[in-house]
Amino acid sequence: MIETILSDRVVQSAPSTTVGIADKVKRLREAGHEVYDFSAGRAFEHTPRYVIDAATKAMEAGDTHQTMGQGTLDYRKACARKLARENGIDADPESEIVATMGCKQGLVISLLTLLNPGDEVIVEDPCFVSYKQTIDYLGGNYVAVPLLESNDFRWKGKQLESVITDKTRAVILCTPQNPTGVVHTKEDLEEIAKVAIKHNLTVITDEPYERMTWDARRHVNLATLPGMAERTITLMSLTKSFSMGGWRIGFAHASPRKIEQMTKLQQHLITCASSFVQAGAITAFGEPPKDEVLDYWKQWEEKVAHFTTSLDKIEGLKCYTPEGGFYGWMDISKLGISSEQFCERLLEEKQVALIPGSSFGKQGENYVRVTCVKSWDEINAGLKGIREFVKDL
Repeated sequence: MIETILSDRVVQSAPSTTVGIADKVKRLREAGHEVYDFSAGRAFEHTPRYVIDAATKAMEAGDTHQTMGQGTLDYRKACARKLARENGIDADPESEIVATMGCKQGLVISLLTLLNPGDEVIVEDPCFVSYKQTIDYLGGNYVAVPLLESNDFRWKGKQLESVITDKTRAVILCTPQNPTGVVHTKEDLEEIAKVAIKHNLTVITDEPYERMTWDARRHVNLATLPGMAERTITLMSLTKSFSMGGWRIGFAHASPRKIEQMTKLQQHLITCASSFVQAGAITAFGEPPKDEVLDYWKQWEEKVAHFTTSLDKIEGLKCYTPEGGFYGWMDISKLGISSEQFCERLLEEKQVALIPGSSFGKQGENYVRVTCVKSWDEINAGLKGIREFVKDL
């Protein structure tokens, strides 16, 4: 049999560790095994009922056809209301917003809009596992700039300056940051803005966790800083904040020139985001979150604080409580075991699934990521398994 020739860039790429481990957990559970899953960033709670009702009503009314590539105007208006209400951004829904299938798909059309083959994109290290692969698939080159513990996992402007070349086109910034849980302050963002303005770079801000900031912290959007409205592509979604990962819905906000090109790509690549999903998402973006959602966020903050504080008390571990988002970033360097070995053995011996820090970049080695927003029963069982595993090492 003659083997079909496949794309080198795909064959040689690594699969998603977060999705891969979560899929492995599902297979184990389907086979009857009890597994405690703290891998992918998926909350325990289901999508709020009132959002489901809005999407169901739209389907029953016949809203099951393709929409404009840019998304329905009603949906884009809801996104604009959200930006004005919560982020201090005055967005034109006609020309500055495009509906996306979550932040990942928004990232793809953002990078396609910005990059020629061989162009460079600056990313954080550690960073979300799909950034490197996505840049590679699109023919770009990623440039990893470390997030140092000594600087509280934040960039300094001089770090960015040191890697700028004539091929640098963009920066990807995740805030609140995955996996470290950093919520970037205005001062943090000003350092990045100065570099972007000086070198005429676009910053793609990946913000699926922007509604989840803990201990009274406030999310600041880079586009609100002087000189950055034209240089920022903001990606937002409902995947995390409304527990809507399976809906695949979000939006991108950028200048009209960028949105025009992103919409063109949308027309060719996916046609449009789902019609009835947009209809349901209007209620989530277009109006202030209802009590059901606010209760989710309150419980998540309690779970994050409890889980990470409890992990930090285990001898040999150091776990950071995030400033925002879902994750505990746990230092295992004192245990004398790699992050991949730690996670493999923990799953095998205690049926507890975490994500090795090495999946997020070179700087992630010696750490593991823990998703904290699970049921209390699962959290307590997971803590027990981790304690026993570390004690037995």
